[in-house]
Amino acid sequence: MNLIDFFISRLNTILDLTWEHLLMVLIAMAISIILGVLLGVLITYNEKASRLVLNVAEILMTIPSLALFAVLIPIFHIGATPAIIGLVLYTQLPIIRNVYTGIKSINPSIIESAKGMGMSDFKIMYKIKLPLAFSVLIAGVRTAVVMGVGMGAIASYVGAGGLGDYIFQGIQRTNDKMVIIGAIMISLMAIIMDRVLYIVQKKVEVK
Repeated sequence: MNLIDFFISRLNTILDLTWEHLLMVLIAMAISIILGVLLGVLITYNEKASRLVLNVAEILMTIPSLALFAVLIPIFHIGATPAIIGLVLYTQLPIIRNVYTGIKSINPSIIESAKGMGMSDFKIMYKIKLPLAFSVLIAGVRTAVVMGVGMGAIASYVGAGGLGDYIFQGIQRTNDKMVIIGAIMISLMAIIMDRVLYIVQKKVEVK
């Protein structure tokens, strides 16, 4: 049986695992974006805090993914919860760093003009800083999403399911077709999600 025939014969299972993988990544990325943007915004007001938060995010990113999941299992047990938390922690750096960099790169004269018009710090952040930094933020989100999709495969070790299950089952059964199809589906998911965010980024840049 060739690869295409094998894919067709297992299509329902593959689609179910793909949806499971996608859902896990989307939930993790939604949490990661909210948390990353909040932290990125807050550290723009304090240089010491910015160094601390960015250093912690860098350290988290250097921890091997399996080791990170291993630390989370005793706390959150087996299942989707440690996987999602692991993905959130692992993808914080590109989001926090890009939010911080995007806001800090805004021309100070723009901020001063807004203050001169009587705008509050909240309005300046919401109506000026974040919109101007949005393109840089999206670039960080793109990086985080690709990382999250790839790392989601390893999350099967903590019982999170997804396409990682298919790959590791293929390894255990020495079935190269399962491994190849799982890897291709993960790659396609990462490429498609990155492309969608790229289009959003370009539209924002044009505006």
